[in-house]
Amino acid sequence: MAARKGFVCLWVTVTLVCWVTSGPLFAETSGLVLGVKSIGMTVSDMDRSVAFYSDVLAFKPVSDVEVDGPEYDQLWGVFGVRARVVRMQLGEQQLELIEFLAPPDVRPIPVPSYSNDLWFQHIAIVVRDMEAAWAQLRKHHVRQISPRPQTIPISNQAAAGIKAIKFRDPDGHNLELLWFPEGKGNPIWKRSGSDVFVGIDHTAITVRSTENSTKLYRDLLGLTIAGGTLNMGTEQEHLDSLPGARARVTGLAPKMGPPGVEFLEYELPTAGRPFPVDSHPTDLWHWQTTVVVSDVEAAASTLRGTARFVSPTVVTFPDKSLGFTKGFQVRDPDGHAIQIVSP
Repeated sequence: MAARKGFVCLWVTVTLVCWVTSGPLFAETSGLVLGVKSIGMTVSDMDRSVAFYSDVLAFKPVSDVEVDGPEYDQLWGVFGVRARVVRMQLGEQQLELIEFLAPPDVRPIPVPSYSNDLWFQHIAIVVRDMEAAWAQLRKHHVRQISPRPQTIPISNQAAAGIKAIKFRDPDGHNLELLWFPEGKGNPIWKRSGSDVFVGIDHTAITVRSTENSTKLYRDLLGLTIAGGTLNMGTEQEHLDSLPGARARVTGLAPKMGPPGVEFLEYELPTAGRPFPVDSHPTDLWHWQTTVVVSDVEAAASTLRGTARFVSPTVVTFPDKSLGFTKGFQVRDPDGHAIQIVSP
C-alpha cells in the first residue's frame, strides 16, 4: 500500500492529541481486532432506557430481541439467562442495551461512584452544538456530573476550544458530550448535517496501570496507541466533579473506527475502589466493549492464560440474534468486560 499522509486527531477526555502520520491513516498492526462493533451496558428497565437514549440523545433502535439458552449462559457466565437486547445507533456507531429478565436480581451501581473507581466506564458522544445539546439535557432534567460544559483554555494549545460535559443516564451510567472546534477532532465529525448529536467517539475506562492494560489491548488485541496526555486543572476537576483530578490518558484506535478506547489512569486522586470481584453481567455497573476479529478461535487461543475468561470457551450461536455467530467474553486486568466476536 502506498504511504499517504493524513492528519489524525483523537479526543482524550479533555485534551486533544494531534499527530501526523506518514503511512496509512491508522498503521497496520498484526493484532486481532478489526474494529469496535458496539459498546454495551446492563440496564434495569429497557423501555425507560430506550426512551432516554432516543428522546434525549437521538439514538435510533435498530434491533430488539430476547435470547435464552445454554449458549447465552456460556457467553455471559450466568446460569439460566433470559435477556432482552436492544441495539441503538447514532451516526455509524452502535450502543447495546441489555436487560436481564432472568435471573431477576440486578445490583445497582454503587453510590457514590467516581471517575477514579476502577469500574468506571463511559461513552463520549460528539455533538455539533454544545449549547443546544446542553439545553436538551436540562430540558429532560438529566443528572449532571459536570455543573456545566467545560471549555479547554488556550493555554492547552492542542485542545483549546474543545467543550465537554459529563452526565448520567437513569441507571447511573456515565456519559460524556464532546464538541470540537474547526480543525480538531476526527474529520468524520465535521461531515455536513444538521443533527445535534452525531456519533460515539470512544469509550473510556479507568485503569490502575496503563502499562498493564496496554499489554492486553495493544500487545495482544492489536489496538494502536494513538496518543496520550496528562489532564489536570480546574476544567478537569469540574468535568469529573473530582477535586484535584489529574489523569494520565491514553487513546487507542482499532483499524476501523471510531469508536476507539481510552485508558484513564488517575494519578490524583489515585486509583479508587477496585472492580468488585464477584461482578456479573447482570450488575448495572457492567459494560461490555464488543470487538470484531476475523478469527475468534485464534483470538481465544492468544488470550488463554493471559485474560480472565467469563465464557468457558468460544460460543457458537444458533442464529445472529446478537449480530454475530461466534463469540466469548473476557475481563481485562481491572475487570472491564471485552466481548470478542466474529461475524
